Amino acid sequence: MQTKTIASWNVNSLNVRLPHLQEWLRLRQPDVVCLQETKLEDARFPDSALAELGYRSVFVGQKTYNGVAIVSREPAVDVQLGIPGFEDEQKRVIAATVGDLRIVNLYVVNGQDVGTEKYDYKLRWLDALHGWLAQEIQAHPRLVVVGDFNIAPDDRDVHDPAVWYDASILTSTAERAALARLMALGLHDSYRLHHEEGGVFSWWDYRAAGYRRNLGLRIDLCLVSDALKAACTGASIDREPREWDRPSDHAPALVQIAR
Repeated sequence: MQTKTIASWNVNSLNVRLPHLQEWLRLRQPDVVCLQETKLEDARFPDSALAELGYRSVFVGQKTYNGVAIVSREPAVDVQLGIPGFEDEQKRVIAATVGDLRIVNLYVVNGQDVGTEKYDYKLRWLDALHGWLAQEIQAHPRLVVVGDFNIAPDDRDVHDPAVWYDASILTSTAERAALARLMALGLHDSYRLHHEEGGVFSWWDYRAAGYRRNLGLRIDLCLVSDALKAACTGASIDREPREWDRPSDHAPALVQIAR
């Protein structure tokens, strides 16, 4: 069976992590990789370097913060930047059609701390996202929504529920409810379609030997629509790049879709 592999990776500065991305593309050869936190203005995006490896890129970025890109073997068309109707200077959203799939790539707001202005912005942002995705899934039934969601779906996705609980950022009741509302549109966590166990993470803090001690969270998600659920043949998290020199604090999350 032929499959299409789609990956999501918060690279935490593409300027720093470009050699990692190039090596990972050579090793894994995904069909599509969606990047978050590129932290590059558009003029500095390494389009030609990725083209040398057989990939085309669509992207939107800004200096120092945020930035998202879709890097694919097939050309991406019908590109959308940002959430329609939601005014936001932060470059956090890019969507495009690649082959027969509509792909939405998100760098969801972190939110800082529960009760702060940034937390309120996160909830407003997620509400606007819900309204847009409700339209996208109707227009594009074969929808894949990936990215750094900055929300751990449930207690299996945190290293210690006593530390990450209902009043903590990334695991608060309101954040998890917002994610559940998105998934109620007809989206499925591809990782959970294939794995029930806990303790598998995609992000580890640089501090306190977080990776070595496996003090992580699973916040990088690949969601597939109802129309793709049966075609989702596998999902995984690739920890290897987290062990390389000067790594991102995130590891790639991958999903396989039968062609």
